[in-house]
Amino acid sequence: MSDRRNDDDMAVLLSTPVDADTLGRLHRRLEQAAEQADLVDVAYTTIDSPVGKLLLAATPQGLVRVAFATEGHDRVLEALGRQLSPRILRAPKRLDEAAHEIDEYFTGRRQVFDLTLDLSLSRGFRRLVQTHLPGIGYGQTRSYRDMAELVGNPKAVRAVGTACATNPLPIVVPCHRVLRTDGTLGGYVGGPEAKTALLDLEAAA
Repeated sequence: MSDRRNDDDMAVLLSTPVDADTLGRLHRRLEQAAEQADLVDVAYTTIDSPVGKLLLAATPQGLVRVAFATEGHDRVLEALGRQLSPRILRAPKRLDEAAHEIDEYFTGRRQVFDLTLDLSLSRGFRRLVQTHLPGIGYGQTRSYRDMAELVGNPKAVRAVGTACATNPLPIVVPCHRVLRTDGTLGGYVGGPEAKTALLDLEAAA
């Protein structure tokens, strides 16, 4: 009889509408408890930006992912769960510094990011190219051929393009500053509109 009563009570609780404030408080308690118990391997949040909503994700080693809405944030989180750890939690406080620096970038108050980065999502030649991208100064551009020569493999122009296209940290690691040899945009994970917006922002400084 008590089991039946418990089931009825649970059904009532589950069917009771919960307001947004209550959900927010519950999530903050969950976030705090998970942090204290060291149960979060990947923290994430989303922020608004002039190029749309961005997903930011970090591990204890640093910022590991910046994703545009066009990539599908749910798909990105699923991929992070496979690639890094299933212990993922929305924990905005862990991303406060990254969110602040990105906001400064978009408002013209920052030209160089000072964030600690986790580059574990990239390996081999792709990682080599991506580690050289921050060397392209704010407001400057390089061609895919320039980057291939810079990393010591002049024939690897196509592979450089792939490394830029698969950069897990766009904006912060500025693959948008790499163009085709003829000066046209080339591909970009956030789409041509986002790439143009970033280049225009930097050109206006």
